[in-house]
Amino acid sequence: MSVTYQAVLDIEEDTVELLAGLLADERTRRGTRAGTRALEPRQQAVLALRWFLDDTRISELARDNAISESTAYDYTGEAIAVLAARKPSLHGALLAAKAAGYSHVIVDGTLIHTDRIATPGPTAGVDLWWSGKHRHHGANVQAVSAPDGWPLSTSDPRPGREHDATAARADPDLLARIAEWVADELPALADLGYEGEPDLFTIPIKKPRDQQTADQQTYNAVHGALRCLGERANSLLKSSLKVLRRYRGCPWRIGQVVAAALVLLHHDHHRTT
Repeated sequence: MSVTYQAVLDIEEDTVELLAGLLADERTRRGTRAGTRALEPRQQAVLALRWFLDDTRISELARDNAISESTAYDYTGEAIAVLAARKPSLHGALLAAKAAGYSHVIVDGTLIHTDRIATPGPTAGVDLWWSGKHRHHGANVQAVSAPDGWPLSTSDPRPGREHDATAARADPDLLARIAEWVADELPALADLGYEGEPDLFTIPIKKPRDQQTADQQTYNAVHGALRCLGERANSLLKSSLKVLRRYRGCPWRIGQVVAAALVLLHHDHHRTT
């Protein structure tokens, strides 16, 4: 026995129309004949947004739309792809940040929790996606944000066992673009997880507090007050789109999901920089 009820998606109508339009364009590009899909583009958009915003299970989405679970997976995957394709490049995001007059950007990594287990890593006995720091399986995603913590761009995923500096090095575009940013005498603030790249990232002074001078303590206090806003970028993504709190699919796809989520966040808040 089942109970029917009404629900409301906490997102602007314009965002639904954006995704519906992208899906309609994708059907045109593929040459999909009219009337051959189980759902219209708008219905598919609502299905996908329920998955993004509320982390609704695929089985529920399939049941509510009278389609098979495999079709629901295909529909969400298609929505992820068309949204992720619109993600701003890091190069473009940093150019916009310069044009906006930002004094600095913030780089911070976050772990997107996953259910993936028992994937052998390069070291015997160490799971590839296990993060010892967070004591959970997940993927490391690097986020570049504005001074107020607004997310500008995100990276491809790296296994959770990798530290932030290692994950950043694995993304050559990230380091190259940050190098261009820093070359214009604009700092990229980061925490001590990036101490392996001191020429690119402005990090705190690593020294026992009782051995720091007054100037060093003041420097760390100012740095911490500015850098801590970078935590807002990851928090905004995870709090606005519940699917990023725990991803149940292949960890290597997390980068595309995060990219799609970033596009939704930008459009829903009418802001990119």
